[in-house]
Amino acid sequence: MLRLPRPSTLRPSLTRLKRLPRLPRTRAGQRRAVQVIMLLCVLALLPATWLYVVTGDRLRTTADVPRTGVAVVFGAGLWDGEPSPYLANRLDAAARLYRAGRIEVVLVTGDNSREDYDEPDAMRAYLTRQGVPDGRIVSDYAGFDTWDSCVRARKIFGIHEAVLISQGFHIRRAVELCRAAGVRSYGVGVDAKHDVTWYYGGAREVLAAGKALLDVVFEPDPRFLGRKEPGVARALAAAGAR
Repeated sequence: MLRLPRPSTLRPSLTRLKRLPRLPRTRAGQRRAVQVIMLLCVLALLPATWLYVVTGDRLRTTADVPRTGVAVVFGAGLWDGEPSPYLANRLDAAARLYRAGRIEVVLVTGDNSREDYDEPDAMRAYLTRQGVPDGRIVSDYAGFDTWDSCVRARKIFGIHEAVLISQGFHIRRAVELCRAAGVRSYGVGVDAKHDVTWYYGGAREVLAAGKALLDVVFEPDPRFLGRKEPGVARALAAAGAR
């Protein structure tokens, strides 16, 4: 025999349904709702628009980027201990710039917060296989996000000017954050296949642009700062002594 639920068991569900927002019934109310939604969309896109405007003159390619002592390569994940395809593209660009004589030293900055996850060492190993001497590679093991990497590049490694290498959807944010941290920079946005990861990265940048604006305004301390490291200065000195 089919048993119907008791009225008492239906009340919570009916109560929740009553609490759901309802669309306005009048045309004026619907018009206001659309206007509010459009305003929220505009506000959400403002930080990304700001990044696009303020960094337009700082973007270059591997062919026309000015000669600069240091390149900074930001981590982008590992696959089974090896650089992900996105990270490999960044490292390939750095290796090309080194072979072309446009840079002398590469700072690889990434996440090493776990014993079993080491982006900087994986990046170093990849670059050496591409012909970059180990002595010209400096590792930043506390580059937990872009702001941290930029602040540490300036305060820990003493970098005042650099070429930044990342994918196109990220490079503008990197350039502006490094400028705010005190690093004059040119950004090289490397090509990437427009796959699911690319679209995810582009969508994520809309939210990340908002955080970038907050970082520029409030200049928070990085997650880990630590002592100054002379690795970049030593590598540049060795390059100059060739």
